[in-house]
Amino acid sequence: MAGERPRYGLLISALGAIVLAVSVFLPWYGVSFTAAGLTLAQQVGDQAAAQFGNAALQSYMSSFHANLSSLAGHQFMALSAHQALKDLNVVLLILAGLAIAVALIALAGPASASSSSDGHRAPLLLLGAVAAVCVLYRMVDPPSVEGNFLALSLREGAWLALLGSIAMMAGALWPSSAVPSDAQLQRVWSELSGWTPEA
Repeated sequence: MAGERPRYGLLISALGAIVLAVSVFLPWYGVSFTAAGLTLAQQVGDQAAAQFGNAALQSYMSSFHANLSSLAGHQFMALSAHQALKDLNVVLLILAGLAIAVALIALAGPASASSSSDGHRAPLLLLGAVAAVCVLYRMVDPPSVEGNFLALSLREGAWLALLGSIAMMAGALWPSSAVPSDAQLQRVWSELSGWTPEA
């Protein structure tokens, strides 16, 4: 279509918002036992075996301790942002939904309107920046765990959320140079060659 500029920036922003929305349901944190948590588990097991168990249970607990100590630092479960971040996951989903709506409305609009006015850039940039700040905050400061017995480590969901937020901003900053129309190309050619279609 004449005068239509490439809309790659809008597509990148929309895809980034989709990645952000999907990442909310992917693992953000891996949960593992700390040394203090394993020590507490061993103490509780020993007390239960001494109080309620017989010699067979006590010998089983001693072999269980050897296996338990090997779990230090190993992830035994994962938490998504939907599970670990009660309010922030809703905020991220709202930001992603708004960005998808803005990008799709701009893509569905007429090419001439999107060429002359880049009104979608500021909202997409703002939504991506807010999402990136929220994600970075929870990457640097993960949710607190009761006691000192469990540790959280970052998983792929958090990194994908950050990537999606950056893609939303990158799409908003994508160059918006228009593709020249046929009339503009003919005018440039006539200026360079001195030939005009009427001549």
